[in-house]
Amino acid sequence: MITKITCRLGRCVSTVACRTTQVRRFLHGAYFRIQPSVQEALMEGRPVVALESTIITHGMAYPQNLSMAREVEKIVTTNGAVPATIGILRGQIHVGLTDEELQFLASSKNVVKVSRRDLPYVLSQGLSGGTTVSGTMIAAHKAGICVFVTGGIGGVHRGGENTLDVSADLTELGRTPVAVVSAGVKSILDIGRTLEYLETQGVCVAAFGESREFPAFFSRQSGFKAPYHVQDEEEAAKLIASAMGLGLSSGVLIAVPCPQERAASGQVIEEAIQQALGEARSKGITGKELTPFMLQKINELTNGKSLDSNLALIKNNARVGSCIAVALSKLQKATRKGNLPRQEDTTPPQPVVIGGINVDFIAKAQNPVILGGGQTNAGRVRRTFGGVGRNLADCLSRLGLTPLFLSAVGKDEHSESILHYCQHMDMSAILQLERQSTATYCAVITSAGELSVGLGDMDIHQQITEQYVSQFKEKLCRAPLICIDGNVPLSTIQYVCQLAREHQLAVCYEPTDENKASKPFLSDSWKALTYISPNLQELRAINRTLGNPLPAELPSRLEDVIQTAMALARPLLAHLCCVVVTLGAHGVLLCGKSLGGSISLRPAAHEQPAAASLCATHYPAIHISREEIVNVSGAGDSLLAGLLAGMLAKHDTDTCVRMGLLAASLSLRSYEPISPAISAATVSWQQVQGKTWPEAKVWKMD
Repeated sequence: MITKITCRLGRCVSTVACRTTQVRRFLHGAYFRIQPSVQEALMEGRPVVALESTIITHGMAYPQNLSMAREVEKIVTTNGAVPATIGILRGQIHVGLTDEELQFLASSKNVVKVSRRDLPYVLSQGLSGGTTVSGTMIAAHKAGICVFVTGGIGGVHRGGENTLDVSADLTELGRTPVAVVSAGVKSILDIGRTLEYLETQGVCVAAFGESREFPAFFSRQSGFKAPYHVQDEEEAAKLIASAMGLGLSSGVLIAVPCPQERAASGQVIEEAIQQALGEARSKGITGKELTPFMLQKINELTNGKSLDSNLALIKNNARVGSCIAVALSKLQKATRKGNLPRQEDTTPPQPVVIGGINVDFIAKAQNPVILGGGQTNAGRVRRTFGGVGRNLADCLSRLGLTPLFLSAVGKDEHSESILHYCQHMDMSAILQLERQSTATYCAVITSAGELSVGLGDMDIHQQITEQYVSQFKEKLCRAPLICIDGNVPLSTIQYVCQLAREHQLAVCYEPTDENKASKPFLSDSWKALTYISPNLQELRAINRTLGNPLPAELPSRLEDVIQTAMALARPLLAHLCCVVVTLGAHGVLLCGKSLGGSISLRPAAHEQPAAASLCATHYPAIHISREEIVNVSGAGDSLLAGLLAGMLAKHDTDTCVRMGLLAASLSLRSYEPISPAISAATVSWQQVQGKTWPEAKVWKMD
């Protein structure tokens, strides 16, 4: 029995992404195509059930396989979920198939049986195939589908202790976080050793229904007990949600017995299995050809009774799996809306930063010209710790604010170094995920300090899910400021914007780069933001997404840059309090509502548009010679953090911006993205007052 457990949330509590988190990432990829109906359901948080296609291509003959596939999809739909049959067509993984595509796979003779090991070859050769349990789990997880229904999983073959013939389904369950609903393990396999192997892989296995008896595909009894037991779809959904909430990289197996009236006799099946095994040995049939041969032979030997049981259990699994997916969707929605019991939080309000954390490898060229053609350029290479979110949290912490930082790292050689380096920050809520790689970023910088090229392995940022972030809802609702960067999945950004709208929270969005800048602007979510801090390229990308007029090309002359930035910021100020346009060596342009002669950073001023006029103020940067510039990767983040620290300290706008410029100038001279020299003493209103500043210039935007 799975009982309701209330636990205190700690640093390792998370939930694996189940819908929008990964949909957009793979939607337009070369290897993936998500059917529009499936895509829409995932984006809206409706329940989706993944279905395999090997049963179509290799499990039954045409046209019975096609009618079975259609009927299973209909059962899923009838029970309130969206079916997503997964298959490979001409070198592309399809998540959700049209009826024409189902017919193609069902009737084709030369399609491949595709497991994890086969995917690279099949895709590279443009082949078509049916995905096994393993292959389907991979595609479902990448698409953000949590629940997958199949007939029965593979396992340890009889005699596997000698042949080492173990299905890839078992290792996939150990490393891919998808819930698999099946009629247990195919009875042609060694069920006892299969359960032992699943235990070794860390897979949570639960029988579904009244009994702990582990089903044996055609038969309801196998002679083995499942480790755990869930009585209905609600308990199954809670089990799956718990596994997801822990951030485990392993899957869950829900074993559903075949309906009593259609189950085959265990003795009849066992006699047929032994006869079929003997024939397979005599014919030398092994590997992935063995299971289809065995199933076909057993069907012949039982005069079709095994096939009848097979069809019945597949349909039953589809019904049960759909009900579990619906229950899981309801549970997730309740969690997002804050309907679950919450722990009382007695800590004082602190800012919250949500974003990426990277290990940065910074390579700075020694010579003015970087040579191409595979040549080695002289330079210096250093390892530092970055990521936009981490940089903001680092700088704010050095300035005495110590925000709660929400992010994700792997359990690898990099993560302990990061946690040690970031001891001055509040890293208590960081996710550390097994079998995940900490994000890494490599930047090649010219001798003048400008970024030439950047390469990133950022997959783990997709684990900063709305489910994980929602565990800290109370802290978010009490925060004086929330910062979120563009590395965070779209659904998480939308969740934060929804909270901001409901609780009048101040949220600052750092776009990160031109490709990620538009995430909040794909819907009306952006209207709940308070501040954004784009550069000119990112500001143009945002306006492109909103369908606003764009300049033919971006200017380089400062006066033209300012006019272009004002034109692009103007339509955003209908909803935003302030647009902070970073201009690199030219400083920063602040666009917003002016009260009393300066642009206000107070959200309250944004709520009183009648008393304010739109203005833009340009603040020149602190001059730094080219020779002094060591690293540009954290300068913009330092500028924003310094500005926000001043705002939280209730300083006037000029002081806030100049605190940001001071912080940026220190980081430009540092090998670290955020200079260790930044502190409440070196970046303060006293330091601003003691320095002579170039005059800020103001333009009317009305």
